[in-house]
Amino acid sequence: MLEHGTPVRLNPRVQRLVAPNPGVMTGPGTNTYLLGSEAVAVVDPGPALPAHVDAILEAAGERIRWIVCTHTHPDHSPAWRAVADATGAEVIGALPADDMFQDDTFAPTREVVHDDVLATDEFTLRAVHTPGHVSNHFCFLLEQERMLFAGDHIMNGSTVVIVPPGGDMQAYIKSLELLLRYPLQVIAPGHGELLSEPRAAIEWLIDHRLMRERKVIAALRQSGAASLDKLVEVVYDDVDSSLHQMARLSLSAHLIKLQRESRARHRDADDAWEMLD
Repeated sequence: MLEHGTPVRLNPRVQRLVAPNPGVMTGPGTNTYLLGSEAVAVVDPGPALPAHVDAILEAAGERIRWIVCTHTHPDHSPAWRAVADATGAEVIGALPADDMFQDDTFAPTREVVHDDVLATDEFTLRAVHTPGHVSNHFCFLLEQERMLFAGDHIMNGSTVVIVPPGGDMQAYIKSLELLLRYPLQVIAPGHGELLSEPRAAIEWLIDHRLMRERKVIAALRQSGAASLDKLVEVVYDDVDSSLHQMARLSLSAHLIKLQRESRARHRDADDAWEMLD
């Protein structure tokens, strides 16, 4: 079980802290990872909750040299400022996307790009650009452990919501396919426990998204044209109706993907979607 505020050692190079922000979207809470012992990198400092910031500083304190953010959603990055102010650490990440629900305070001292490497005496951390959940999302590969810090690209126990326009289903699936090229041994998600079978987890996510896409296509072909409200009841009939409002967001992302591929279109006149093929 994940415990808030208590560091848990996952391997010789990595400890995990869980922020006290459990919820429907965050599961047990946001995972913050501490890499290294002599000089420490904090991956996803999490929300700016004083108790969580104190736990990070108590666990690593003056040894913190880097703060690395997978993306700038409010449950992943805002504690960067308090940790940076306390330690003088270098802040690594991508600027907030022009999208809703972003940590607009985030100001990296090193703006990350794909294949950037943070090399220390203890570990090597490689940036992998994985847009989809949001355009400025990066995963980070700890090469010595073949451990992928996946942020919100991959979660344990649920699938992530893709919220257009920053969220992009086409990009999300391509980013998952990109990760299959890396020799991963374990996935450290932004929420939930470690995933010990990375390839199986990634392939399941790709298959799951494509299954959902097939349901979208089948529903549109059966109805001829349909609104989001009608479609969500059919496409997400295996999801509790209390979650359908969130499911509409990912459904929109599926429809936009089909539109880009010239397979579906949106009818402005009646706010409905229909297939083109």
